[in-house]
Amino acid sequence: MFTRRHFCATAVVVAGAGCARPMKAQEPIAFGNRQQDGDARFRFCLNTGTIRGYKLPLDKQIEAAVATGYGGIEPWVSDVAEAAKTGGALKGLAKRCKDGGLAVVSAIGFAPWAVNEDDVRAKGLEQMKREMAMIAELGGTHIAAPPAGINGGDAPVVSLDAIAERYRAVLELGRDMGVVPQIEFWGSAKNLNRLEQCIYVAAMADHPDACVLADVFHAYKGGSSFNALRLLGREAAHCFHINDYPANPPRETIRDADRVWPGDGIAPLKEVIASFRDNRADVWLSVEVFNAAYWKTSAEETAKTGLANMRKLVSRAE
Repeated sequence: MFTRRHFCATAVVVAGAGCARPMKAQEPIAFGNRQQDGDARFRFCLNTGTIRGYKLPLDKQIEAAVATGYGGIEPWVSDVAEAAKTGGALKGLAKRCKDGGLAVVSAIGFAPWAVNEDDVRAKGLEQMKREMAMIAELGGTHIAAPPAGINGGDAPVVSLDAIAERYRAVLELGRDMGVVPQIEFWGSAKNLNRLEQCIYVAAMADHPDACVLADVFHAYKGGSSFNALRLLGREAAHCFHINDYPANPPRETIRDADRVWPGDGIAPLKEVIASFRDNRADVWLSVEVFNAAYWKTSAEETAKTGLANMRKLVSRAE
């Protein structure tokens, strides 16, 4: 039976009423040069996977993001953990981000928080706790909660209701740590491979901080409907991974490494931007590509190209 609880939970995601979050460091870029309250607003973020091939330490990643004009950065937890080995380093890097006008938008981690095995899941929650503590020290407010541990072909099928229960537990942990976990899908995963599934899980978690981390490539790879983005209200999408994909290889065999710059492929990016615009979303567009062909120039040049393509995409969608 569709209960009142289910209705309220769904309303949180669709209306975007929950997902409380702090103000961001950079002023918003209004869609269509409008500055009225309630208009769609876009900010531009560098997911450091885009320059991962350069094997830069976190401080150099931050330097590249600041130098090329980004308003936000989305580091990988492994790089944050490496920096944290030096005592006090994260606080120093947090200051460098603040001084450079750079928000720590989110972080990419792989804690197995949704697995069936109680002991493994407990360890996954402890890992998530440690990672949230590091992100909070760096000045970050959000972290990815992907289907790590339940993504492989040998993983058992996990019910979406069970995942929703476990996501709620992660959200509660995030409240204690001051960091919001974003439910994320992977297109090639056995569980949570579609945007629609993440929307359901976020709704059924029945938590005011529930929000979805979506990705253009993963939506294509998993066969998600891009129209489902319209179900993400203003506060239900803090960060969105923007990229593109070519016509070949086909969807069945395309890999992460085949991603291309936004606007250089066949993804319906104009419609994607329109979905956020129509919802008057306040969202970070975070460029995330893993194309080794882009790593033949300098890290700053690669980062600069990603930013230019995002700006061009938003401009063309006006």
